Amino acid sequence: MTGDAVNYNRLDPAVEARVDELLARMTLAEKVGQLVQGAPLEPRPREEIERLQREAQEAGSSLPFEAIFQPRAALDGEIRSGAIGSVLNLADPKLVNRLQRIAVEETRLGIPLIIGSDVIHGFRTVFPIPLAESCTWNPELLERASRVAAEEASAHGIDWIFAPMVDVARDPRWGRIAEGAGEDVFLGAEMARARVRGFQAAGLESGRRVAACPKHYVAYGAAEAGRDYNTVDISERTLREVYLPPFQAAFEAGAGSVMSSFNEIGGVPVSASSHALRAILRDEWGWPGVVLSDYNAVGELVPHGVAADLSEAARLAALAGVDMDMMSGAYAAHLAGLVDSGAVPPGLVDEAVRRVLRLKLALGLFEHPYVDEALGERVVLREEHRALALEVARQSMVLLANDGLLPLTPSAGRVAVVGPLADARRDMLGTWTLFGREGDAETVLDGIRAAVGEGSVTHAPGCPVRGEGPADIEAAVAAARAADVVVAVLGESADMSGEARSRAHLGLPGRQQELLDALVAAGKPIVCVLMTGRPLVVPRLIEQVGALLVAWHGGIRAGRAVADLLFGAASPSGKLTAGWPRTEGQIPVYYGQKSTGRPAQSGVNQFGEPFTSRYIDTPNEPLFPFGHGLSYTTFAYRDLAVETPVVAAGGALAVSAVVENTGARAGDEVVQLYVRDVVGSVTRPLRELKGFRRVALQPGEAQTVRFEVPASELAFVGADLRRSVEAGAFQLWIGGSSVAELQGTFEVHQ
Repeated sequence: MTGDAVNYNRLDPAVEARVDELLARMTLAEKVGQLVQGAPLEPRPREEIERLQREAQEAGSSLPFEAIFQPRAALDGEIRSGAIGSVLNLADPKLVNRLQRIAVEETRLGIPLIIGSDVIHGFRTVFPIPLAESCTWNPELLERASRVAAEEASAHGIDWIFAPMVDVARDPRWGRIAEGAGEDVFLGAEMARARVRGFQAAGLESGRRVAACPKHYVAYGAAEAGRDYNTVDISERTLREVYLPPFQAAFEAGAGSVMSSFNEIGGVPVSASSHALRAILRDEWGWPGVVLSDYNAVGELVPHGVAADLSEAARLAALAGVDMDMMSGAYAAHLAGLVDSGAVPPGLVDEAVRRVLRLKLALGLFEHPYVDEALGERVVLREEHRALALEVARQSMVLLANDGLLPLTPSAGRVAVVGPLADARRDMLGTWTLFGREGDAETVLDGIRAAVGEGSVTHAPGCPVRGEGPADIEAAVAAARAADVVVAVLGESADMSGEARSRAHLGLPGRQQELLDALVAAGKPIVCVLMTGRPLVVPRLIEQVGALLVAWHGGIRAGRAVADLLFGAASPSGKLTAGWPRTEGQIPVYYGQKSTGRPAQSGVNQFGEPFTSRYIDTPNEPLFPFGHGLSYTTFAYRDLAVETPVVAAGGALAVSAVVENTGARAGDEVVQLYVRDVVGSVTRPLRELKGFRRVALQPGEAQTVRFEVPASELAFVGADLRRSVEAGAFQLWIGGSSVAELQGTFEVHQ
């Protein structure tokens, strides 16, 4: 399914000539219109929505997102006058074509619209949330999943996908950790490349092209206290070493646009930061793509306190380098006047328009503005798409603990499937699924019934997902007592993670812990399946259950995937991409922390006792570390070979180790390589991921896994704020998680 991807950053002289010709003919008002993204829809009257919801419920389904809205009355006139160049979150082919006809056939210059939308982890074929997808450690698989999203979205008229989210996130209180690849820079960059290639795949069945829009540039994931939209204050070194690299990777893969973030960095909101948007993007990187603001990010410069009004906000954003204004109205109302007054140089507007026109031309919108209105329904939910969603779900789920209870056998006897998420169809889809439908999803209860037969399964929700509302814990306990094994499906509902869904307390919400306590008292073996959009704090739970499988919000095939893993039709292979804390007080807790001058293991003996960087009431280490994940077999590592004990600055580290399946079942292992620069001009992390390989091994099979790491991958931002490779001693480890023990050394020479 994978193939060539479109690179929107390779400039075509023919395209540039067409842009020049168009720019020369455009009025200032027409130029400003190309920099405005507006909403094509508005909510239907409340009474009509309620009627449609009742009708959907009577039909046993939910009301699709798009059915809640109707065309905005003023939109036709805005397009006809050239006041809008892009529309947002539209996936109705008939409406797309109607609006495009106005833009192409009824305006002076005939410039088509670009249709942008949030397609975060699937269109109708909803895949696991991106955090879960990253736990596959399988970029090729995610490239295929992103291509499916592009196939389905483009068939509905979407040209521009506002994904992938490539924010590094090290605070699980932040709800949007669900949308990214977790805590690691290297892994995040690999996943960014894969997703961009998938979204921008050539040869889509629609005959159209799609542009990816990595977000949120930049450091949005570093919000203080994990509170969405909150202040970010990080060093220039941290910005360049942690938060910028995944964006660079996305651009290297060909992403021709980026979304500017809501947050400030050190007192300057990014959407008004010429340092972030011009000095880095344009001057240093020479990147030619489109900068789109996040939703109302330009308008929010006013409450940030750096702009007195919307006119000032428009001026700051334009000068900083925001090309297109999403939904604030600031450019539409004020940009032309700012140019006329001299507050914004006309050349800046021309350059922004050039980038927008370049993207539209590269997408082929001038030649093919219309979509086949019959194609969409033929493309969505194809069997191969559903099969891929199942495979991604299986590989994304992480077995955190198992005392031997798993895998269950289909003849294990009666199974009590309990918990508020056991049959919660909507919650399988997860956050940011604008076009997914709960009727397409399989629940855990569905999957287990299919695996063992409906007659062997009893079901009791026990309690709501959250709140202290009515519960029937006694019914759940009765089901447990009558069963041979209990599968408790607990965790977060889909609307508890994602944007504006920060949490201060990361334990089981509502009365779920009370439910689990009661189930434990029933005395039956318990498997816990956690549905969640983030790492949770579950030290008590882990002591109460025989096995813990994190299923995340796993998409439309999550129920079948859970059943396949629980009953051994597939073996767990997912590995965490964000560590799970023991308590909220540890946050942020990530594997790449630094030693400090008083390391926890070897501090200073002062006043008769060691004074070290540690807690007095809990270990420093997370409950489950980055890279952790169990299988139904075991793996052993041996025979580490450092082929290049001395690495030249222009050379590469070559290292290998043997990994062996020492168990009785076939399984996949994710082999991980970590390094440490022992002494640098600035302090370095204790470990940094520099390579990974996913290998499939039969029982008793051994395989040599070899890594080659260019010396340039060992570079860092030094004391002079320049990125370079420094000579010196390095340590390395190869193993199955960030606490790998097979260790070696090498040196880098200049």
